[in-house]
Amino acid sequence: MTCRTHHLPAIFSAIGLAAILSNASAATPCMDVLHLFTAPGVPAFAPSEIAVPDRGENGVVRSGLPGEGLARHPMLYVGENYNKMFLVNEGKVIWTYATGPRPEFDDVWMLSNGNILFSRMEYVAVITPDKKVVWRYDCKLSNDSKKTEIHACQPIGLDKVMFVENGQPPRLKVINIKTGVTEVDHEIPYETPQGVHGQFRRARVTAQGTYLLSYLSLDRVVEYDKDFKQIWRYDIAKPWAAIRLKNGNTLITNEKDSLTREVNAKGETVWEFNCAKDLPSEYQFTSAPQICTRLANGNTIFTSRGKNGEGPQLIEVTPDKKVVWVLQDWKTLGDASAVQILNDPGIPEVPGESEH
Repeated sequence: MTCRTHHLPAIFSAIGLAAILSNASAATPCMDVLHLFTAPGVPAFAPSEIAVPDRGENGVVRSGLPGEGLARHPMLYVGENYNKMFLVNEGKVIWTYATGPRPEFDDVWMLSNGNILFSRMEYVAVITPDKKVVWRYDCKLSNDSKKTEIHACQPIGLDKVMFVENGQPPRLKVINIKTGVTEVDHEIPYETPQGVHGQFRRARVTAQGTYLLSYLSLDRVVEYDKDFKQIWRYDIAKPWAAIRLKNGNTLITNEKDSLTREVNAKGETVWEFNCAKDLPSEYQFTSAPQICTRLANGNTIFTSRGKNGEGPQLIEVTPDKKVVWVLQDWKTLGDASAVQILNDPGIPEVPGESEH
């Protein structure tokens, strides 16, 4: 195991970081911009949208579960099998954005100015609360003449986007969406010629400016410095997502074994939740979690695709593994691949600020 080293971020300077921080007016800036999504003139369905079938009246809504249902958290919510984005506040869906039939949503962010960044496998885009597309990057053909895929994206300040483009070879890119300049375009080390689809899901720029990548098909999480020199590695089956927490530990979701493990810099396990074993039988997921979100209060929220209504979409547990929230509402929402809790502290576009 190689120790991590700290670097000034390769993609934003100390001055730039100060500017980002000064633009945020509150600890929960996303809550300050929710009014933009319900303002006069915001269309229910915009020209930039592509319709998807309504959830209908037959979706399962399971009552009597822990927590307050949709009212527990204001959130931005997407799932890879239902291509409509949901914005929920005070227990109600206040805004949606539909992107048509497949392929899938995988990653989503609301920024402090209200814009939303998302990946949808064939492209990555930024939209405004009134549903205008302000930037979009479409997948290319890789060296084997097959379509590339994008499953991971991250805002770096309000003007830059990092994303990973699965392909032969895969590449990590940072693009300034205002100038159009590609500031980073680097081939990701990938020694085994696996299929494009299973290469990477989540990828993150850390607070130190390093790159934390989940090699889904190669069963490992690797951290690279700005020059793509490996500085840390952790081997684990099917890591769908890995995030670097403020305490320096790394929280990893192993989709194969339905578990999430928090490890320190030495690779030692400091916390683990195995959904198959630690969840009471009445709350069991029917599809393994792909990501989790660590809240500032120490709780962890898991997301699940849920086999189209057969199980919960979201479950929240405390550090001592008590279940405090189970959401199973297939009438209102689709499956869950990613969720952003909007009243949790942190400036989304500052790397590391929202990863507690």
